[in-house]
Amino acid sequence: MLLPAFFYICWDIFFTHIKVWNFNPEYVTGIKVFNLPVEEVLFFFVVPYCCTFIYECIRCYFPALKDTAAASVILKVIAAILFMAGVFFFDRNYTGFTFVFTAAFILILFLLRSYFSSFHVTAFLVTFLISLLPFLVVNGFLTAIPVVRYNDAENLGIRIYTIPFEDIFYGMLLLMMNIVGYEKFRKQ
Repeated sequence: MLLPAFFYICWDIFFTHIKVWNFNPEYVTGIKVFNLPVEEVLFFFVVPYCCTFIYECIRCYFPALKDTAAASVILKVIAAILFMAGVFFFDRNYTGFTFVFTAAFILILFLLRSYFSSFHVTAFLVTFLISLLPFLVVNGFLTAIPVVRYNDAENLGIRIYTIPFEDIFYGMLLLMMNIVGYEKFRKQ
């Protein structure tokens, strides 16, 4: 969890600095870590831990779940669409970086598939879909208050309730990085 958290904390520091988003001081404790609210830093540990637990439950309770070629195709298609959209909208920092980082990670995952052979694509996709429900509820609440405020000039301006569309893939990458690491280090 440390490597993805480090990556995301750096990303968050940078995006806060360039005003892609900011945190409403009325709704955070005021305690800062690396110039980010402590709540934001903890997010990068608590959420991946919970989602990795969901992934492990899927793997344990549904051992017959096969890692199908169709699941790999779905993830590759997502990567291709994200890459094209990320390049096209790269002038919007949140859209460009989120889509390109997610696509690049998926590409690396498949290019180095023999190294990441323990990653179960089907279980990941099921976990991601299950995680979307609490994500939409909690993130919808946090963006509606708003605890986190987004600069719409830096994203597509497409919202799911009050959540920027890009947040889905921001979360997908966070979850994927953690599960890939979990699977890789668990097997050693």
